[in-house]
Amino acid sequence: MTALRGTAGEVRTRAGDLTAYATGSVGMGVWVTVPGLLLLYFLTNTLGVSPFLAGLTLLLPKIIDIIVHPMLGSRSDREARSSGHRLGMLRVGLLLPVAMVAMFSVPAGFSGASAALWVGGWFIAGNLLFACFQVPYLTTPSDLRVGYHERTRVFMFRMLFLTLGLLGAGVAAPALVASGQRGDYGRMALLLSGVMVISGLVALTGVRRLTAHAGFRMPDQQAAHSTIGDIAVAWRDPDFRALVLSYLFTGTTTHLFLAALPFYTRYVFDNSGLTAVFMGAFLGPAVVAGPVWMQVSRRIGKQRGLLICQAVFVAGSLAPLLGYGTGPAVAVVGVLGIAFAGLQLFAFSMVPDAVAAAEQRGTVRAGAYTGVWTATEATGTAIGPYVYSAVLALGGFISTTEGQTVTQPESAHTALLIGFTVVPAVLMAAALTFQVRWKLDRTRHTS
Repeated sequence: MTALRGTAGEVRTRAGDLTAYATGSVGMGVWVTVPGLLLLYFLTNTLGVSPFLAGLTLLLPKIIDIIVHPMLGSRSDREARSSGHRLGMLRVGLLLPVAMVAMFSVPAGFSGASAALWVGGWFIAGNLLFACFQVPYLTTPSDLRVGYHERTRVFMFRMLFLTLGLLGAGVAAPALVASGQRGDYGRMALLLSGVMVISGLVALTGVRRLTAHAGFRMPDQQAAHSTIGDIAVAWRDPDFRALVLSYLFTGTTTHLFLAALPFYTRYVFDNSGLTAVFMGAFLGPAVVAGPVWMQVSRRIGKQRGLLICQAVFVAGSLAPLLGYGTGPAVAVVGVLGIAFAGLQLFAFSMVPDAVAAAEQRGTVRAGAYTGVWTATEATGTAIGPYVYSAVLALGGFISTTEGQTVTQPESAHTALLIGFTVVPAVLMAAALTFQVRWKLDRTRHTS
């Protein structure tokens, strides 16, 4: 069937195909949100793991990701050359819900180091399965033979459904485990894993339809070379390198925010129930912000839009230092959520732009570029919670097990607030300084 054409003959993807494809992001949103939001709190406040060990439990599995993601990117390119698609790895990733359930179903006799070992082991398994799905899934927009604005449209659909997944999991997960009992964590994981299975199956259909109707950008012959060679090619691309470094700090900031939020609501507002409220305020506006940011992109370009979002996040991160009440806090979190939607939409839709520009220079390695990108994202998801756990440890935060109550020292209260405000502001400012080095929007590639 002939692909639809937009203005100037640009291939236009069909809304139904995009919806099916983007549905896969709901399950991805569940995996990104639940461990990022709850694991650090689960380890320190239910399983009795020290902040330092809890931070390592979240960091070490991500170090493996840094190695694995580029390997899977190169493997995905080889699969695409031999079979004409990337569906094999996607199917392996459908096993992710098994690891999700196991990770939060910690045996009753495990606490402290043994609990950390259990959670960390299943976190590694889950991350590997997630990578098998994520790498080929996020390579799909780079595979499509569409132009500058259509790539933004593809990711706008994807970000809309990702935000729905983030929002649903961000509100439901804290509510389901409000009691702090470890059994509730297991039941929460089982329920949300069902959503992950369904969304993954629908996504497979969407990927097949998109590539059939919009065309498939076949990786070049060099895609069969080594992973190290693929990484070198991607890293030598100055625009892609600037985007990657910027997103490393952006991802670190946003995942620090997620990990810190339960501590902020519990110890600043003395109300753990506000975690779900704040997550709703953070992600609710983001659902409608995606189409707005797409229009911004059409007017001023992705680069300027991304820089605006980064600047807003810097200012919003510092706002809690004013010491306001619940109402203003919800409003500020809502503004951060709007900026978050732009951070994701612009950054992710710029990866296919870099791939298209590389194709004009004679290099087509979409999987390799995506593997480096997702490795960067995985690194940010690990560093963010680890940085916050390190700040808590420096402040003398005292870990507890379920049913136990302790009085935190004043230094811990100071540390958890600084970690929620000053630290993310500094990290996002670093992201902004790298992002200004992106040059592709000056020429507006249309391929």
